[in-house]
Amino acid sequence: MKKEGKKLNALFIYVGIAVLIFSFGFFPDAVETYYSRLLYTITSVIQRCIASFFPFAIGDFLYALLIIYVLRSVLVFISKQRKTKTDYYVFGLKSLNFILIIYISFKLLWGLNYSRPRINEQLQISDKPYKKEQLLKLNEFLLQKLDSLDKDIDTAILSYTPQELEDIAATSFNQLAQNQPFFRYKYMAVKPVLSSWLTSKMGIEGYYNPLSGEANINHGLPSFVLPFVTCHEIAHQLGVAKEDEANLVGYLAAVHSSNSRFQYSAYYNMFRYVMFEIRMKYPEDYNNIITKIPASIMDNFKIEREFWAQYNGAMSVYMGKTFDKILKLNNQHKGIKSYQDIVLWLVNYHKKELAVLN
Repeated sequence: MKKEGKKLNALFIYVGIAVLIFSFGFFPDAVETYYSRLLYTITSVIQRCIASFFPFAIGDFLYALLIIYVLRSVLVFISKQRKTKTDYYVFGLKSLNFILIIYISFKLLWGLNYSRPRINEQLQISDKPYKKEQLLKLNEFLLQKLDSLDKDIDTAILSYTPQELEDIAATSFNQLAQNQPFFRYKYMAVKPVLSSWLTSKMGIEGYYNPLSGEANINHGLPSFVLPFVTCHEIAHQLGVAKEDEANLVGYLAAVHSSNSRFQYSAYYNMFRYVMFEIRMKYPEDYNNIITKIPASIMDNFKIEREFWAQYNGAMSVYMGKTFDKILKLNNQHKGIKSYQDIVLWLVNYHKKELAVLN
């Protein structure tokens, strides 16, 4: 009973801590003051400092170790020939404790950022609903920017090393930080994923690893997509947890970069979101717009579509559903549909530019 008693006591402690952390999430201002701007700024810098010493994604190895530990524990329990009720009881307590430790660690290392106030409010970007005319003008605005930049760069031959992506993105963030400290980015840790094939198979462009503080980028992606993906993941490193908000922060960093290739990537990725929005809400306008997109941009759409077509979509669909559930569990009630909220903010952010368009 001694062993069971220790695990039961540990369970009560972990449950108490988990409840306190969960309850703390109901106070966004307190989360912003004491966690996002205080505790997280310390722990995330420490994580990135440690990760920066390794040329590979150490977070993926930590994930692997966790998976191995779980599989080993399950196999050891299953292989035990004569299992008593006490054995099942102890294994159940051990499993619950493990799940609670993972939950507490996730929340303290990064997850509490889901409960901070909306980033668009901090950046003073309105969330006023847009009108159809504004959405169509936004589409035209982005198309003009892409067409203009496309004349200066050849997106078909672009290529980046991981170091180039990291350096240019960091410079872009810190340039914005001169006027808005929120964007300050110190101690970089942007890593290519260990397996681009596996990541692409799961339909993932990039991801933030809470265990190591690394921003992991799928370098197998078409090069014109990579800059925005990198800025998006760095936004997660800065404590922007929600996907729509990371899109906004990533867009602002990339589009204000002095690097035209980063600007193109930002406009291109936003153009995709806007086109999707128009297609869902105004299909007749979409059918008209699609015929007027320049061939060079359509070629990039084709390149991106062919890239994803190389991989079996079944895993991508499964991962999408899983990610949708994770987002909903972390205060993003729209799930993966929250990615489209960026369109609303883009309309308001570019309101002045849209007003002068014919």
